[in-house]
Amino acid sequence: MALKKKPVTGMKDMLPREMEIRDYVIQLIKDTYKTYGFVSMETPCVEHIENLCSKQGGDNEKLIFKIMKRGEKLKIESAKEENDLADGGLRYDLTVPLARYYSNHANELPSPFKALQIGNVWRADRPQKGRFRQFMQCDIDILGEETDLAEIELILATTAMLGKLGFQNFTVCINDRNILKAMAAYSGFKEEDYDEVFIILDKMDKIGMEGVAAELCQMGYEREQAEAYLKLFEEVTPDVKGIRDLKARLGGCLADKTAAGMERIISCVEAAKECEFRICFDPTLVRGQSYYTGTIFEVRMDDFGGSVAGGGRYDRMIGKFTGQDTPACGFSIGFERIVMLLLENGYQVPKQGGRKAYLLEKKMPGEGILKILALAKAEREAGKQVLVVNMKKNKKFQKEQLAKDGYEEIIDCYADSFAQ
Repeated sequence: MALKKKPVTGMKDMLPREMEIRDYVIQLIKDTYKTYGFVSMETPCVEHIENLCSKQGGDNEKLIFKIMKRGEKLKIESAKEENDLADGGLRYDLTVPLARYYSNHANELPSPFKALQIGNVWRADRPQKGRFRQFMQCDIDILGEETDLAEIELILATTAMLGKLGFQNFTVCINDRNILKAMAAYSGFKEEDYDEVFIILDKMDKIGMEGVAAELCQMGYEREQAEAYLKLFEEVTPDVKGIRDLKARLGGCLADKTAAGMERIISCVEAAKECEFRICFDPTLVRGQSYYTGTIFEVRMDDFGGSVAGGGRYDRMIGKFTGQDTPACGFSIGFERIVMLLLENGYQVPKQGGRKAYLLEKKMPGEGILKILALAKAEREAGKQVLVVNMKKNKKFQKEQLAKDGYEEIIDCYADSFAQ
């Protein structure tokens, strides 16, 4: 039976053109975030199955690549359910592993801890454009900071990085889970139904207000109640004024602290941003992960038609490990989607020091090769990228390919030119 050349479904091989962009973006991310005081850290790709299945990851917990127990621990005949056979799994995001990491090392880390983590994650999802089963995530998180300074720093750092890649026409959408709850309480929904109501609300961009109203009615609520709830969303404006108007309307259902914090985040980001983008209040923003406890945000790219980054506050996750809640807030970049957009737009990695290629005639003597290698060494030390390769029969095509790869200077090296 012939071996398979294509990668496993939902995963892909990386060609040099894409790898050049990926490497550049990763370095830019690290350099940019470090200017904001974030420090690199890393967690294993395999997590305890109990941590991954702790009901904090929403639908992602249905997509875990589970790892079977090994050796004598694997007892298939006595297993009563699937999890009896697994004790680990590939991480589906970087947030749950970070919470475990912090709970294990808190005494060795500064407070607040500004974490930068870049790594692959795995989800047994249906592959589609911009979505894979193995993909890279780039997260920044601030742990131990209870004020909204964490949200402000996260938004400024992430948008600064996107600006350095030349992205424009993007919007940071921001909301708070407590605003969602206040609107639901004001509209008379039962507290035990909130999660289901929010799941339906999250479909707004797909099924519209009419579809949301129909599904709320299917839950057993009156049509008039569903329409009154949705009218709140229609009438609110996507700015600081909208937050103030909503607070006045919701009255005691919405805490002053929540509304004031949302205003402060928007105002501070507008004043301190490093590149041009929009920030707007979006009361329909839900974000699916159940671990979010407060502020939530997304970056939506007009050219992409969807979000390329998202995050929020998750103040109760670390407490699941330690028994004591710790303020936590994070922002994750959709690395694969960003790379895809750069590739589609013909993005060129900025040249640093230039690129030069030496084409060696195949009968070049050893002395001549040594001279060329010495030249290449000196130029590399000066910061130039230098390629030394043998000359091909179709030299014209070879030079065209090299020029396409960004080599600005191509030198033909013949044996008689380098004779002793």
